[in-house]
Amino acid sequence: MTKAFSDLDMFDNSDMNNDPMEAIFELNLGDFLTEHLISKDLASKIKTSVEDKIPRLKNQLKELISIYSLDNTLSLLGFSNDEDFVIYNSIAKTMKQMLDADFCHIYLTKENIKSVKTENDLVMVGTSIENTSLEKLHSFGFTLDENCAQAQSFLEQRSFYIKGDDVKKAKLNPELGEDQIKLLLCTPMSSNTGNVGVICIERMTTKDFLPEYIKLVEVTSRIFVTSMNLQKLIEQTQLLLDDEDVSPSELTNMRAELTAIIGDISDEQQMFVEALADAADTKGQHKAHCKKVAQTAREIARYLELNEKTNDLIYYAGLLQNIGKVALSEELFTKKEKLSSDEWQKLRNHPNVGVSLLMNINFLSEIIPYIHYHKERWDGQGEPEGLKGNSIPFGSRIIAVSDAYQALTSKRPYREPMSHQDAIAVLEKEAGVKWDPIIVDAIEHLYNK
Repeated sequence: MTKAFSDLDMFDNSDMNNDPMEAIFELNLGDFLTEHLISKDLASKIKTSVEDKIPRLKNQLKELISIYSLDNTLSLLGFSNDEDFVIYNSIAKTMKQMLDADFCHIYLTKENIKSVKTENDLVMVGTSIENTSLEKLHSFGFTLDENCAQAQSFLEQRSFYIKGDDVKKAKLNPELGEDQIKLLLCTPMSSNTGNVGVICIERMTTKDFLPEYIKLVEVTSRIFVTSMNLQKLIEQTQLLLDDEDVSPSELTNMRAELTAIIGDISDEQQMFVEALADAADTKGQHKAHCKKVAQTAREIARYLELNEKTNDLIYYAGLLQNIGKVALSEELFTKKEKLSSDEWQKLRNHPNVGVSLLMNINFLSEIIPYIHYHKERWDGQGEPEGLKGNSIPFGSRIIAVSDAYQALTSKRPYREPMSHQDAIAVLEKEAGVKWDPIIVDAIEHLYNK
């Protein structure tokens, strides 16, 4: 080591205009260090280490793209083939249903549509209108130099909310029935990586969308974009995995990019779930009920020392246990007259409606059983299938007790909220009949700490 540095000290850099950096580069420092500072044995080990590192990195990338593939995102991808329009139509119909709107249309930039040639910059790829053919879908769209709300929303990366006569500022197509539109929400599908399209929600009346619904559309738009970007990264990763000459640095950089976007999509998925819960609570006239149920359910799960993944699933299920309400008419919840038997049935059936909605959102598929069976009873007299005792999913039993406790301790139009002690007394009385006694015991101990 001493000899090596003395050789550097002996080098006269005066001929290099007194620039020591130039002198170092002239020395070809890499070769110098290999010759003087690194033994042949160490160099051999480094080479072997690099060769071993490539398979390890490839295995890590394979695991990442298998976990965060299409089945674990919102199923929102770049439009790559003629079958993808089924996905977009399903999303558009779900958005229409959740927002109690008349129409929902989804437009993507033509760069994201590989199966169509068009003069339009933004092309319709999904609609809530039934029986719309793919050929007809692709005939609708607009260019970015058109003076319309859809193009401006895309270019300015902000939502446009217009109503009444101002709707004329949008490009509306009578062939789609849009000549009757009185209210329009255009939200760009954009992120820090760029724009991919626009979602348009339309009503034939001037009745405003609630702020919670607008937030839901905006959050959905963001997760849409991130899902598409994730899929593109997965495709690039696959190319690297198939490349026999790929370097460790290329694999490491791709791992960093994937990890970053997976973090983004995880955050956005949580925001999406919370926005759905807010919309359901708002529709059902019970502000923050689902959040309180979810928090109570998670506290019970932690008290019972369930694993962290199960805790998260139970929390999400608690947030979305009333998700079916977003698909019901607002009038159903604000009606002062006595509900008809048909209206009561719609209210009672909302968990099944919620399950149908969640089936379109693949990353939430694991919580579906928790929601589907949370109306079952311990004695087997519940719905929808009359499951009994331990045959009811444990997460469902936790949510059922959490929901009952929050309902009892919250104010309702027909009664004042119960005290904690009175609510626990009701739960204890029905433990072993409606509720799992272990969970009732857990909530009693949890809240009497």
